[in-house]
Amino acid sequence: MAILERNDTGAIARLHMNAPERLNALSDEMLAALQSEFDALRDDRSIRAVVLSGEGKAFCAGHDLKQMTAGRQSEDGGKVYFQDLFNRCAQMMMSIQSLPQPVIAQVHGIATAAGCQLVATCDLAVAAEGTRFGVNGVNIGLFCSTPMVALSRNIPRKQAFEMLTTGGFLSAERAQELGLVNRVVPETQLNDQALALAEQIADKLGIAVKIGKEAFYQQLQMPLDQAYAYTGEVMVQNMLHRDTEEGISAFIEKRPPNWSQ
Repeated sequence: MAILERNDTGAIARLHMNAPERLNALSDEMLAALQSEFDALRDDRSIRAVVLSGEGKAFCAGHDLKQMTAGRQSEDGGKVYFQDLFNRCAQMMMSIQSLPQPVIAQVHGIATAAGCQLVATCDLAVAAEGTRFGVNGVNIGLFCSTPMVALSRNIPRKQAFEMLTTGGFLSAERAQELGLVNRVVPETQLNDQALALAEQIADKLGIAVKIGKEAFYQQLQMPLDQAYAYTGEVMVQNMLHRDTEEGISAFIEKRPPNWSQ
């Protein structure tokens, strides 16, 4: 059975991490499988939204500590292996936000360390009641420095720093209050609610969402004046698209749009 399963329903791709015995850890194999699928999705115009979920009792428990321990056995104490590991993980995370399609994390059980980073990296997140979130590497002497990058861009800095230094957990409800997840739902409704959100996005004009997602992350890194100048150009690009013209005409004429994409 594949470590990562993909099933497409219409314009929605479902990626399901399938290593429950390892709590869907981001092992070398899982990182490679995720990267491969994200690379394939980048040019798949038939897909307009992606849902990422995990099998078993956890969404994702972070890096595979057994593999990391084995990687330390080299002559350099694991330096080359660890550099490569964290570079591959960062590349996979950045691939999510560079995809044209929004990616929704469907989270249950626990999302810890790099697993919490994965949730923070996804564009949206729907969590089951009872889910816990943590960047608790500090509990074993490993500060979650790379998960910190995504986490500190999702929630206020003092709450992020408290999580990183205490190793404590957030409840699903607190994670929603702080902005780490969008919705908290009963676990029995998790699959349906994540799918409903994906369907709502997939129903929109794909090129508009693609343009908007790229602009969203780009403008966050800019000073205010540059952000307005940049997004103004993005709006021009969007307005000149023929399907946008059709969408505006349909709205004015009170009819469904007839988009070509």
